[in-house]
Amino acid sequence: MPKCPNCNKEVYFAEKISSLGKDWHRPCLRCEKCKKTLTAGQHAEHEGKPYCHKPCYAAAFGPGGYGHGGTESHKY
Repeated sequence: MPKCPNCNKEVYFAEKISSLGKDWHRPCLRCEKCKKTLTAGQHAEHEGKPYCHKPCYAAAFGPGGYGHGGTESHKY
């Protein structure tokens, strides 16, 4: 029986959601930063951890300053 990477408990077939090559409980597939519940295939990944596309992944790993201001918020 596979174990959920978030809570480390067994994941049964009826409650399984597959993402990032692992089986998760639906409520355990959350953004690493803001803890928003995510949908399989509709999120970003960094070092094996799920993130929502905007704003968390973009702000943390996108171009410097992304998502923190107006159109001129990028750092060059």
